Amino acid sequence: MTRIVAVNGSPRKGWNTDLLVEEAAKGAEAAGAEVARFDLYKLEKFTGCVSCFGCKRKAHEGECVIKDGLKPVLDAVKEADAVIMGAPNYFGDLCAEFKLFYERLVFPYLTYNAENPCCNTRKIPVLLIMTSNAPDTMYLNMLENYRNTLSRFIGPTKVLVSGETLQVKDYSKYDWTFFNPEERKQRRETVFPRELEKAFAEGKSLLGRSGKETLAFLVEGFGALQGGPALRTPDGLQVQCLPHLVRLLLEGFGVAQSGIDH
Repeated sequence: MTRIVAVNGSPRKGWNTDLLVEEAAKGAEAAGAEVARFDLYKLEKFTGCVSCFGCKRKAHEGECVIKDGLKPVLDAVKEADAVIMGAPNYFGDLCAEFKLFYERLVFPYLTYNAENPCCNTRKIPVLLIMTSNAPDTMYLNMLENYRNTLSRFIGPTKVLVSGETLQVKDYSKYDWTFFNPEERKQRRETVFPRELEKAFAEGKSLLGRSGKETLAFLVEGFGALQGGPALRTPDGLQVQCLPHLVRLLLEGFGVAQSGIDH
């Protein structure tokens, strides 16, 4: 059974982020996965990284040693085949509770070793969801930084953004002149359902991504081998591999050679 972890980083149950994360989780379940759900704001008390460097010692390399409310989430991700994570954008960045989780998810895999900067040998696909009251394109650079870091330390990452979201049911209770309530309501009725469908599809596709993109990282690991043809992996990485090794990798993951650009 494929195991997927879904992490909701929003404090607002039943609203934009929560709905998108849940829809992605349902997509994964529809494809046959077992999904473990976590709401960061409902966990027992936890902190971000405290720079104890316990994760840098050989006995706990790659493992956060802090035992608090976040430990069950981190343990579940370690055993998972993919992870869905979502957070709202607050003040131009992903919300604080999510960043506490993000720090302790990623930092243990950073080795500070120039020859091998990442000790994670089990990369898994990631779906990162962000919601915002700003346009979809406003925070692309920031999201690209998250995508790059997650791809490097956790696994190949896709990003789904929902912008110009509906924030409240009744705008008349607030003196908000930044937003057009009618436009927000119309978007909620016309655009947001399509974003929910996309989240469902992305969650469902996580099972297919798992095998192919693990292949990409395995091929990357053999990139030091010289003398073979240049190989382009499914996520665009070009490396050098010996022909017989390439064939073994392709056969092991059930990927047809026609799907790889030699």
